Amino acid sequence: MPEAQRIIRIAFGTFLGAPDPEKFWSDLDYAKGRFGAEHVKAFAAEDKGQLVGSNFATRWGSVGFFGPITIRPDIWDGGIGQRLVREACDAFDAWGVSHAGLFTFPHSAKHVWTYGKFGFHPRFLTPVMAIPAATGSTRRWLRYGELPEGQRREVEASVRALTEQLYPGLDLGAEIRTVFARKLGDTLLLMEGESRVAGFAVCHFGPATEAGEGNLFVKFGAVKPGPGGAQRFAALLDACIDFGATVGMANVVAGVNTGREAAYRAMQQRGFRTQLQGVTMHRPNEPGYSRPDMFVLDDWR
Repeated sequence: MPEAQRIIRIAFGTFLGAPDPEKFWSDLDYAKGRFGAEHVKAFAAEDKGQLVGSNFATRWGSVGFFGPITIRPDIWDGGIGQRLVREACDAFDAWGVSHAGLFTFPHSAKHVWTYGKFGFHPRFLTPVMAIPAATGSTRRWLRYGELPEGQRREVEASVRALTEQLYPGLDLGAEIRTVFARKLGDTLLLMEGESRVAGFAVCHFGPATEAGEGNLFVKFGAVKPGPGGAQRFAALLDACIDFGATVGMANVVAGVNTGREAAYRAMQQRGFRTQLQGVTMHRPNEPGYSRPDMFVLDDWR
């Protein structure tokens, strides 16, 4: 695992032109939260007994995505990446996911062309946005990890009922459990009554997670669709900003697909600013849950 994470660092650092790729993203870890998780398959590329690349396929119920996919830079363009993509696609087929995707660099024709060979179509940009964390005046949210075990199971069922309205079969239960069990962060909950979830955000925070030093990262967040969705989403954004300050983070980071136009505009208006942006590629060429009226946060990195 340390070698997998080292290759992830040097591959992205080299591609993005970092002065010292070995030290790039040294506070981030995209491998430990995924390897061996109940909803993730990890693939290793080896040469003469040495690890030279990896890929991770993640299943959120009926939705799957892969990445980060990385190869040691000195053996780029040797066909290893395509073999790792094929393995992830085979996993999606075996799982029976109805919508699959990935996050890649919009300026890289090579990446878009390669993934296109496997049936993935580029759709909308996905800005990864940030805002300073700040304590709110009134706490109106709960933490999944602070609930009794029996109540956590009830919450997972309520979250599944919510995500089913976003896209049939979408299920974040395994992601919620993994983040809690591996101490990567926690899931924030906006409740409607005593037992129904009106909104939630699966969050990493701090170093050695997907957030990095000083950040709370929303890996997936959503509110119940329909009337009042904009108000619920505004409350979720405020809760994430408050949550970040509560756990001692300086910033809140979250991605949003611009196909979810109302959510993207709401984040801009709230003060979130783009740090980087990618493009999501989808198979089949359909929006999935990235529709204009969907108030959802994620970025498939």
